[in-house]
Amino acid sequence: MNRGNLIEILEKKIVVLDGAMGTSIQKYNLTEKDFRGELLKDFHKDQKGNNDILSLTKPEVIKEIHKSFLKAGADIIETNSFNSTSISQEDYGTENLVYDLNYNAAKIAREVADEFTKNNPNRPRFVAGSIGPTNKTASLSPHVENPGYRNVTFDSLVNAYKEQISALIDGGVDCLLIETVFDALNCRAAIVAANKVYEKKQVVLPIMISGTLTDKSGRTLSGQLLDAFAQSVRNENVISIGLNCSFGGADMIPFIKQLAHTEDVYISCYPNAGLPNVLGEYDELPKMTAGYIRELALEKDVNIVGGCCGTTPDHIKAIAEAVEGLEPRKIPKKKKESIYCGLEIIRSNKENNFINIGERTNVAGSAKFARLIREKNYEEALSIAKEQVENGAQIIDINFDDGLLDSQKEMEYFLRLIAAEPDISSRPIMIDSSRWEVIETGLKSIQGKPIVNSISLKNGEEEFLSHAKIVKDFGAAVIVMAFDENGQADTYERKISICKRAYDLLVNKLNFPPEDIIFDPNILAIATGIEEHDNYAVDYINATKWIKENLPYAKVSGGVSNLSFSFRGNNTIREAMHSVFLYHAIEAGMDMGIVNPGMIQIYDDIPKDLLKLVEDVVLNKHKNSAEKLLEKADDYKQGNTKVQTNKNLWREKSLNEKLSYALVKGITEYLEEDLEEAVNAYPKPLSIIEGPLMDGMTKIGELFGDGKMFLPQVVKSARVMKKAVAHLLPYIEKDKAQGQAASAGKILLATVKGDIHDIGKNIVGVVLACNNFEIIDLGVMVPCEKIIETAIKENVDIIGVSGLITPSLDEMCHIAAEMEKRNMTIPLIIGGATTSKAHTALKIEPNYSGPVIYGYDASKTVEISKKLLGKNKKEYIKSIKKEYEEVRNTYNSYESELVSLKEARENKFNINWNNREIPKPNFIGIKEVMNYTVSDLRPYIDWTFFFIAWEIKKLYPDILEDSAYGKEAKKIFNDANKMLDFIEENNIVDIKGVFGIFKANSNGDNIELYNKDKSLAATFNLFREQRKKNKGPYLCLSDFIAPKEINKDDYLGGFIVTTGLKADEYAKKLEAEGDSYNAIMLKLVCDRLAEAFAEKLHEDIRKNYWGYAKDENLSMKEIFKASYRGIRPAFGYPSLIDQSQMKILFNLLNGEKVTGVKLTESYMMDPVSSVCGLYFASEDSRYFNSNFIDKDQAEDYANRCGLSLEQLEKALPNILSYK
Repeated sequence: MNRGNLIEILEKKIVVLDGAMGTSIQKYNLTEKDFRGELLKDFHKDQKGNNDILSLTKPEVIKEIHKSFLKAGADIIETNSFNSTSISQEDYGTENLVYDLNYNAAKIAREVADEFTKNNPNRPRFVAGSIGPTNKTASLSPHVENPGYRNVTFDSLVNAYKEQISALIDGGVDCLLIETVFDALNCRAAIVAANKVYEKKQVVLPIMISGTLTDKSGRTLSGQLLDAFAQSVRNENVISIGLNCSFGGADMIPFIKQLAHTEDVYISCYPNAGLPNVLGEYDELPKMTAGYIRELALEKDVNIVGGCCGTTPDHIKAIAEAVEGLEPRKIPKKKKESIYCGLEIIRSNKENNFINIGERTNVAGSAKFARLIREKNYEEALSIAKEQVENGAQIIDINFDDGLLDSQKEMEYFLRLIAAEPDISSRPIMIDSSRWEVIETGLKSIQGKPIVNSISLKNGEEEFLSHAKIVKDFGAAVIVMAFDENGQADTYERKISICKRAYDLLVNKLNFPPEDIIFDPNILAIATGIEEHDNYAVDYINATKWIKENLPYAKVSGGVSNLSFSFRGNNTIREAMHSVFLYHAIEAGMDMGIVNPGMIQIYDDIPKDLLKLVEDVVLNKHKNSAEKLLEKADDYKQGNTKVQTNKNLWREKSLNEKLSYALVKGITEYLEEDLEEAVNAYPKPLSIIEGPLMDGMTKIGELFGDGKMFLPQVVKSARVMKKAVAHLLPYIEKDKAQGQAASAGKILLATVKGDIHDIGKNIVGVVLACNNFEIIDLGVMVPCEKIIETAIKENVDIIGVSGLITPSLDEMCHIAAEMEKRNMTIPLIIGGATTSKAHTALKIEPNYSGPVIYGYDASKTVEISKKLLGKNKKEYIKSIKKEYEEVRNTYNSYESELVSLKEARENKFNINWNNREIPKPNFIGIKEVMNYTVSDLRPYIDWTFFFIAWEIKKLYPDILEDSAYGKEAKKIFNDANKMLDFIEENNIVDIKGVFGIFKANSNGDNIELYNKDKSLAATFNLFREQRKKNKGPYLCLSDFIAPKEINKDDYLGGFIVTTGLKADEYAKKLEAEGDSYNAIMLKLVCDRLAEAFAEKLHEDIRKNYWGYAKDENLSMKEIFKASYRGIRPAFGYPSLIDQSQMKILFNLLNGEKVTGVKLTESYMMDPVSSVCGLYFASEDSRYFNSNFIDKDQAEDYANRCGLSLEQLEKALPNILSYK
């Protein structure tokens, strides 16, 4: 009989699994006698509860249960063999029956499935061999007091699974289902066993994997996060991964979605019928369970569905009906990525830059570790591993190759101990040994996806491929040393030749995943006095570059300390050599390395003379480079020219110098101690502020002004100043000291009414404060009256106003006009992203006879403020007024020529709609998006704009290696990522969104959206380009939507996303604690997350929900360049300039209720870390500029919006050419 092909069926439909075998058996109320049958009538052990024995003693019951599930609509039934291994059957004394149990379980299911297939050949039914986890775990000790003990070995698991799988295959199963996995090492044993049986029987069956989570944190019983579990069980024969048991469908949904979005195999989901009640029974109704499954199916997140504990044929019937006719999830084309894991994953990619492999748990690399192992002092040995993690090691290398140790036993025991230490086992393990049996023991002792260190061609291809096959069976990555039968590769040519040969063998002969190959092209000692060695570092660097360019997806590693072996005992030279080598090797593509963090220096901190000497040696620039370094080596070793690098040397300075130094360097560690000393040393506490603290702040202002200090450093310094002042305040109040520290001037700052953006304003405030200005910050949404009244009351010297949105520009004009009415003369500084020098000169300055100056950025604002209050302020103000008058004259002499609205419409963008195929979205309607996490969004962050916000205006990732900004850029990049970790771990923000996809048509320059009953849901009114062009059409967004009159369905989407909820509250807490730096960092990171949310959701729309670009496979760089089909204009974009249209979107999507985002009266979103806009799918859609219109379009638009011309002119004055 043709049973059909399971893979082909999975491509066409959502496949339905059966329900709970145990629940079904319970309903038969079987007795001990029933379980025993004739076979075990007089057996010495009770059998009730051993459900698997019923395949031998009550086969008719099992057959009836299978039939009930097939009648209900199941496509796959599972064999009654969940506990049919010798390990699990040991409890019942029936280990000798294991083959019969599995064979008969498979045979019964096969017969029933074939009967149903025969009756309906168009719907074949399949049998999955059920393989449970056993009642023992390879990764955990059953005894808390003895974490290194295991009650089962990996080999015994493999043998038990081999026996089970062999019988299941003999009985006729179509696939294997390794289910309810709580330990990835047990699961790996089952996969290894299956592949061994396949090899022996010369047959290959698909393997399905289903894990179970212990709680809603998303971890398995053995501690792995879901993404790490998924990586740990990958194999070429595994066709699906999913979850079962765990909890009910409602709680399983977010985890299934996570798998659906990250894995390139089929996704399965078969939850319990809810959670058990107080009696331990499952009472979730079938329609409820089916409803949760349907939700996943509608979003195309599943391929295989069914039920676990408590689910009956009624549940399966409801589930089958719920998914009937729905399209299955399409397997995404996943970008090959190098991932390693312990309990958590580590990715090797550009974002991680360089992975540091800790080597202090290598007996060859650490005498202390070797001694502790010999002494059996494992607790302290573990602390070394933990210390490495705390110091930043992302992978832990473990090696016990020592003649005095039984390295095989030590490897097994130590890895078992590590499994009980989550802080260590969270990291991937590098199993390091020159003895293959030790490596194999290591692979059998730790869950996750470890790295084998290493294999090579030293003993020929046969051994090389044999070892590589075992690594592949374990799903591990491997380091391939550049060795062959002729020895170690020591030249560039030999390095690339061996690596190419190894790569071809692995990829072409073994189908080894190329992303799991890590080459070590040998870092060898240089400056040894042997001329042939001088080019070793250069050869390694060049070989690295060649590997990255010619061996796709492979990674490069190496042991860095080998390089400087000639200078052992001279750490200054060695550290400099390591730093210089890594700088160039990483630039060439080196991905990871065994590095002792204590044996490297910051590249920029290496003394210039030493840097030149070392760089000449590493890069082999001159024939006598090594000799020159050797000549100077003793000087550095003895300290004659060595620069003192003791970080705490500054503590020997005077008290005043220490306080100033702490400010400049942003150090808080000794602040309270030094301030207490200062309180006793100074006549009054205020003198401390006026003296050393102000000296430090003055120094900071000078350094910042000279470009020798970067903004993040300034903000950190401000944090120290705030803490210092807070500490001294009680003393000042106690002494009732009068007066204040001499101030450079008093400046009022405010974000104008209608606008809630304040990051830029806050940064300016911090920088001004660091330059000794007293700051009065009124916050956001500040009305004009409050700004003016506070300025007069506080007698301020300067007013600074900020705004980000277009209406804010009008409010600034209003403030200037009101200041003029009150005959004020206080200078007004204008700032914010939408402001400009031209706008300030054209629109704001004419309203006020006092000084009005555009603020540019934080450093420029300091300069402007100093000039406004300096000795030559009159000359400066006069020059600004003259400059702005010239701007106006120049602008007015150039008038943009506009075409009439009629002409623009006659020359609109035309599409042949009759021949245009418009893809129908997979989803039409409104959907809330609440399942994205910070981890989901992180890859979609465009960091360039983050650095721009910090006024470091360079492109990412180039900025990290920039000679001027790189060092500081790396610091704030690390701080930003720490903030992201903190946000995620502590649930600091709520990530919420909503989108809608609607049927739509254009109606002139409007776009109409329709409800399902074809009634009008909403209308978006749009502007058309009017600036005269030499060629090309005059665009309007409506041109990209099919016109209403041709009666052809088209579609438009809209979205609202936010990552700002709760962030403001926490930022205020940080501000109150004096931590301006992290308050600003939090807001900037949340802004980037919101944009990343919009980017990620748009990708999911294109590929899944709308589905018009389901095969899209773009890099993040391409996504940031918007290289995809379609556009996502946000309100306020030049092509969608009228922000008042946002209220239409908010009403349409019920945005405020769903997301918590509110619109201000100026159509500003609160919280500011929010994005909203429209989705256009047309391949012709593009961005353009329609933000300059003539009166004819203003009148037409006002009429379409139901406004008077006066109302429109007031709302959008800056786009009117005639005003």
